[in-house]
Amino acid sequence: MSMLSRRQFVQGGSVVAAMLLAGCGSSSSGADASSAPADGEYKLVNEGKLTCISNLFFPPFESMNEASGEPEGFDIDVSKELAKHMGLEINWLPSQDFDTLVPTIKQGGKADIAIAGMTITDARKAEVDMSEPYVDSNQSIVVKSGSTETAETLDDASKTIAVQGGTTGADWADENLPNATKKRLSTIIDAMSGCQSGLYDAVVCDLPVSSYQIKESYTDLQIIEEIPTGEQYGIAISKDNPGLTAAVNAALAEMEEDGTMAAIEMEWFGSEI
Repeated sequence: MSMLSRRQFVQGGSVVAAMLLAGCGSSSSGADASSAPADGEYKLVNEGKLTCISNLFFPPFESMNEASGEPEGFDIDVSKELAKHMGLEINWLPSQDFDTLVPTIKQGGKADIAIAGMTITDARKAEVDMSEPYVDSNQSIVVKSGSTETAETLDDASKTIAVQGGTTGADWADENLPNATKKRLSTIIDAMSGCQSGLYDAVVCDLPVSSYQIKESYTDLQIIEEIPTGEQYGIAISKDNPGLTAAVNAALAEMEEDGTMAAIEMEWFGSEI
C-alpha cells in the first residue's frame, strides 16, 4: 500500500472539514460564551481574533525580531495566513516555555491555538486536539565542529546533552542516550550557545532547526547524525472547541491548495519541504 505525502494527506482532509463548516460560517462567541457552539461553529478567546501562543525562541519557526520587537518565523507566517483564510485578525501573546503550551491550551481561556514546531504525539493528542500535519521533521545530534563525538561516545555519564524541555528531542535523548546527563533548557538558543561555548557536549533537537541555526548563526557547530524519527508538526487546539479544529484544518488545506504554504516554505527554507 502506498503512503500519502504530507500534502496529499492535508488536502484530503479539506473535504471533510469543509462539510463540517458548510452553512455554518466561522461564527465565534468569545471566551465568556455560556453554551457550547453548534457543529461547525467555534469559540474564540477574543472576538474576531485568532489568539496564538508559542515559545518564541525556536528559529526559523518562531523568534523575536530584535529591531521591531515582533515575532517572526515560519510558524508566525503560517498563523497569519491561517487567520486571513479564516477571516480573523492575528493576536500573539508573549512567549512562554514550550512545556507549558499544551497545558495552557487544555485549560482554555488564554489562547485559541499553540503553534510552535510541535510534533503530533499520542501523549499530546490525549490532552488537546492536534491539527492535520503541516511540516515533516526528524531529530539531529549537534556538536562542535571538529569533534570526534558520536552517538555511542555521547552515551556516557561524563557527557552532558542539552535539550529543550518538553520536546521530542528531549524524549529521544532520554531513551537513546540514557547514561548521559541531560540538561533541560527553556530555549534551543540556550542549548546551541552552550554547546558552542563548550558547556555542553552536544545538543539533540529538531533537524530543520539545527540546520537553520548552523547555517545562520552557529557556524562552528556541526550535525553528526540525522535521526529519522518521522515526526510531523501540528497545531494544538482545545478538545472543547472541535469547530475550531475543523476550521484550522480547512484553512491549512486551502493554504496547501492555493500555494500559500509553498510560498512560506520557500521564504524560510529556500525550497518546499
